[in-house]
Amino acid sequence: MPGPVSTHSANARPIVLVMTAGGMNPTIVVADLARRGFNVHVCLEQPEGKGEITRRRARKLGWTSALGQLGTMIAARLLRRFADRRVSQLLASHGIGKTLPETVPIHPVTSINAGETAGLVRDLNPAAILLVSTRLMTAAQLASMPCPVINLHAGINPNYRGQMGGYWSLRENDAGNFGATIHLVDAGTDTGGTLYEARTRPAKGDFISTYPLVLTLAALDITARAISDALNGTLRPVPPAGPSALRFPPTLWSWIWCGITRRIW
Repeated sequence: MPGPVSTHSANARPIVLVMTAGGMNPTIVVADLARRGFNVHVCLEQPEGKGEITRRRARKLGWTSALGQLGTMIAARLLRRFADRRVSQLLASHGIGKTLPETVPIHPVTSINAGETAGLVRDLNPAAILLVSTRLMTAAQLASMPCPVINLHAGINPNYRGQMGGYWSLRENDAGNFGATIHLVDAGTDTGGTLYEARTRPAKGDFISTYPLVLTLAALDITARAISDALNGTLRPVPPAGPSALRFPPTLWSWIWCGITRRIW
C-alpha cells in the first residue's frame, strides 16, 4: 500500500495540504490519506454559489444551457437521498466512514485564490498540495505555490475534462474510460500532465449522484501514490493524449431523455 516517504526528520513530517470546498468525497480522500500515515491539513474554502456558477456558464454557453445544467445539478442533489443505500454499500466495502479524524487540522478560507490562502500556504510550507472539489485555481495563485499542486479529477483526461466525466463516458458509449485521473495542475481546466489513471465500472444501481463516489473510491490508491511521488521528488507527468473536450453537466431535459431512452441516469 502506498505510503509517505520523508527525507525530513520524524519531528518534521512534510505537510500535505488538501484544498477543498468540502463534501463527502473530499472527506473520504482526506481520511484515507490520514489513515495511510500522511501528515494532512485541510484548507476548506467556501463553495461557489450556484448563481455564480450559472452566470459564468451563461457567459460561455448561453442562458438556456446554463439553466438546464443548473436543473440537473439541483436534481442530482435532491436525488442523493435515494442513493443512501448504495453509498452505504460502497463505503462499507472499502471500510471507510464519512467523518474526518479529529487529528486533521482544518483551516477555513474564503477561496483557494484568496490572499489569506497564499498566507496559509506560506505558514504551513506544504510539500504537496492536493485539490479535491474546488473552484479553479488562478494562474497567479498557482505560480505562487511552493510545491507541486495535484488534482483529483473524476474523469479520464483529456476527453472528459471538467464535470461529470464518468457520466459522459457512459453516455458516449465509452464505458472503458469510466475512471479518474490524478494530474498536475496548470493554468487550464484539467489540462496538466497526467500522473495516474484508474478505471472501474459502475454497478447497476449507480447513477449521476453516485458516479463521483464510485470514482473517488477507485482513485484512492493512485492519489496516495501521487502524493508519495510528490514528497519523494519522483513525479513523472505525461501529456494527456487523445481528443480533448471540456464537459459540463447535461441539461435537465437531455439527462431525462437519455435516462428514459438509454437507461443512463
